[in-house]
Amino acid sequence: MVNRKELNPGASPRAAYGARFRRFREERGWSQEALAGKLTYSSQHVSAVETSRKPPSLPFSREIDRAFGTAETTESFEREWREMRNGSLLEGFPEYVAYEGRAVELRLYNVGIIPGLLQTPEYAQVLADSAVRRGTITSQQAEERVAFLAERQAALVRPRPPMLFVTMDESCIRRRVGGEAVMEGQLARLAEIAELPHTLLQVAPYDIGERRTFDLPVNLLTMSDRSVVCYAESQAQGHLDREATSVLPMLTAYHQLQAESLSQAASVALINQLRKGTP
Repeated sequence: MVNRKELNPGASPRAAYGARFRRFREERGWSQEALAGKLTYSSQHVSAVETSRKPPSLPFSREIDRAFGTAETTESFEREWREMRNGSLLEGFPEYVAYEGRAVELRLYNVGIIPGLLQTPEYAQVLADSAVRRGTITSQQAEERVAFLAERQAALVRPRPPMLFVTMDESCIRRRVGGEAVMEGQLARLAEIAELPHTLLQVAPYDIGERRTFDLPVNLLTMSDRSVVCYAESQAQGHLDREATSVLPMLTAYHQLQAESLSQAASVALINQLRKGTP
């Protein structure tokens, strides 16, 4: 432990992989030597991957998935390796997803696009296909992106699901994505989600103007120990923050936004008006 190197998961996707790898190992109380005993890799190789001196490989990712019991889950290191290789996830996002699957409360805010956890498969597919046409991602990356989203949504279906707070800018429900059938299905899905006992869905209307507290998408997760994790992203990058001094003001801003937003009943009424074609 004397020579333990501090990690910066926000430095790169490889660094995020290494930091999450170390966290999983330490949560199980395993030393690098103990974990290496479960793998066909040396403790030196384990250390090199953790500290980003050596990139992870597909065989390595599969072996640690077997050791950690994360194969074919949203926490899979193989999936993170594939996304890292394809570059279809923003930096910081794979680590965020690991927290998302364990959170007891989720607070989401989006502009322009329905939050991923609430998207229908058809809506998500249209967005992915559009990115392919623009040349942003490949067809294979689009398939993986949609499948990854489905896994994230499935991970939230638990005996005791997390409390889900969703505040959407009005642009999310007014921006037409796909054809009429796709948008109708998506708006219907939102109305269904609002009926769930563990969900609060609100629309932040255009007329709150300068009182809108966020200009970019923000996700705030409350963990079982009541710590809060914040994930925010721009078009080019994502940032995961666990420092209370910077995260708690974001939580305050979220509560202020909720106070300015429509009630859930008024939000659902607006969604249903749009479904009927009413401006």
